[in-house]
Amino acid sequence: MTAVQMIFNILLVIASVVLIVSVLMQKGDAEGGMGAIMGGSGAESFLGRNKAKTMQGKLAMITKVSAGVFVGLALVMIFLN
Repeated sequence: MTAVQMIFNILLVIASVVLIVSVLMQKGDAEGGMGAIMGGSGAESFLGRNKAKTMQGKLAMITKVSAGVFVGLALVMIFLN
């Protein structure tokens, strides 16, 4: 295993840990996820504008970024082997 592969392995482990922790820290939907499909309630859409500033919004962003980094690093690891 080369030094480059070792670095990418360490980064992949860090990205996976961040992804797991950010998913586990998020709260579940009270409606079971059907609110987004069926249009949701008026209060939910009103409060949704400031969602990015809340802790849940930040966790959602961290989850999306870490998932992208994880997939990118996994693809790089495929090509390195």
